[in-house]
Amino acid sequence: MTIIEPVKPLKASAAFLDRDGVINKEVNYCHKISEFELVEGIVDVLLSLQKKFTHLIVVTNQAGIGRGYYSEQQFQTLTQWMTAHLRSLGITVTHVYFCPHHLSGIPPFNIECECRKPKPGMIMSALEKYNIDPAASVLIGDKVSDLQAAMAANLSQAWLVGTGHPVSQADIEVSDYYFPTMSDLEHFLNEGYVSEIQGR
Repeated sequence: MTIIEPVKPLKASAAFLDRDGVINKEVNYCHKISEFELVEGIVDVLLSLQKKFTHLIVVTNQAGIGRGYYSEQQFQTLTQWMTAHLRSLGITVTHVYFCPHHLSGIPPFNIECECRKPKPGMIMSALEKYNIDPAASVLIGDKVSDLQAAMAANLSQAWLVGTGHPVSQADIEVSDYYFPTMSDLEHFLNEGYVSEIQGR
């Protein structure tokens, strides 16, 4: 008797992105539409990423919720506006994961969690939910904690951008690639980057 093994679905790829300092300009505890301004060049970068990866997924620490500076509903309102705005520009964000926790916050958010970067909880949730291959996925962030989360989740690469928080030489050395501007990243995506999936 011949046993036929079930066909396993092909795994997807993803570009994971931090939000503040990567998608929008860094503003302390940004939670209002009036405060939200896209980083110069990010639209072209997202359009290019969309051609190379199955999913665009945002993973963002939102300690402002845990500290009581704004509510989860305010965050969700901004998120819905952001994703709709990007959609109007031809960009589809599959999912926005956020961590509201901070040990210095208010109950019930002042806990030691597994989702706050540099821990990889948000990325791991996405890998499982969307059947994503970490070896075919990358993360783009503006802080070392972003890169550390990517490494903990075994993503293929962690890219650092200079569009948000100040970047030191030590930070650059942690990253696989450093891009001072989104224009530099856009050039790399169009001229130099071949994903694991594309290379197969």
